[in-house]
Amino acid sequence: MFNIDPSELMLVAIVALVVIGPKDLPRAMRFVGQWVGRARGVARHFRSGFDEMVRQAEMEEMEKKWAAENARIMAEHPPAPPPEEYDDAHYAMTPLPPLPEHGHETGEAADASGPPALPAPDEGAHGGAAAAEQEPPARS
Repeated sequence: MFNIDPSELMLVAIVALVVIGPKDLPRAMRFVGQWVGRARGVARHFRSGFDEMVRQAEMEEMEKKWAAENARIMAEHPPAPPPEEYDDAHYAMTPLPPLPEHGHETGEAADASGPPALPAPDEGAHGGAAAAEQEPPARS
């Protein structure tokens, strides 16, 4: 951005030290740093706004090109009208035939109550009622 050599920067620092003085130099550097930060923020904001405008212009240009290309393709290859033999009756939904009732593995007919029930767990599984009646072991 700025072509400042290290020797030029050293010269500016020495002049600032002599002119401002060692007592006020930190406050002056802080002030300069804040202004440089603000200037960089404004430049960044301007650049991002400019980039967004360029991006929008490019998008509009591409949309115009795509619309022109789409119109050209549609003019070269117009969509074919649907054949005469296809009418609404052809596309109408016809009900499906009822499904045959299949039995389960045993060959029985399927009943409307749902799948067969699972057997109840035995009393000893995961503690069960016997474990609930026992008192917990005493802590020492």
